[in-house]
Amino acid sequence: MTASPTAERPSLRSQRLNQITNEPHTKLDALVKAHAPFETQANFARFVVAQYLFQSELVGLYNDAELIKIVPDLAARCRADAAKLDLADLDTEVPAPVAGALKNPSKAQALGWLFVSEGSKLGAAFLIKRAVGLGMSETFGARHLGEPAGGRAEGWKSFTRTLDALQLSAEEEAAVEQGAVDAFVRFTVLLEQAYASAPELA
Repeated sequence: MTASPTAERPSLRSQRLNQITNEPHTKLDALVKAHAPFETQANFARFVVAQYLFQSELVGLYNDAELIKIVPDLAARCRADAAKLDLADLDTEVPAPVAGALKNPSKAQALGWLFVSEGSKLGAAFLIKRAVGLGMSETFGARHLGEPAGGRAEGWKSFTRTLDALQLSAEEEAAVEQGAVDAFVRFTVLLEQAYASAPELA
């Protein structure tokens, strides 16, 4: 048997996005590990700073009327407020915005960014177990890593089902893919910023 031409490019959009973002995702995971966010509470606080910065940049997308027509529960999925409460729990100041935030993306681009943000909730299932070791929980310090209403798996399946069913032009398809890659690149920038701005230990 010979491999069909589609073997290398998955038919589902969500699977293609996973494939396309594999490299930046792997690099980001390695960078997170390098900063050892679960070794100390101070390290974890910097990680929450990065999460807050990223989520706060996406608040406009989560509340966008056109995107809510596509994903009706989108506004409820936003984690910026949870991350802000976590910062307060950790006695960490809310950081100032970092230059270079996403501005006026197309609907297709925005969907790529949301794909990355929503997908990170799956990884959060592992992260919150580590956070518990630092005394954090879904109600203190690690709210933004908590289980979404309805469950992580169902929330993700619901989002990807919707995304996979959309009829997009080739141009829009490319924009979704670029948006997803850009989101990983942006989070990497914000993570570096969060740890670079960590206060010097006395």
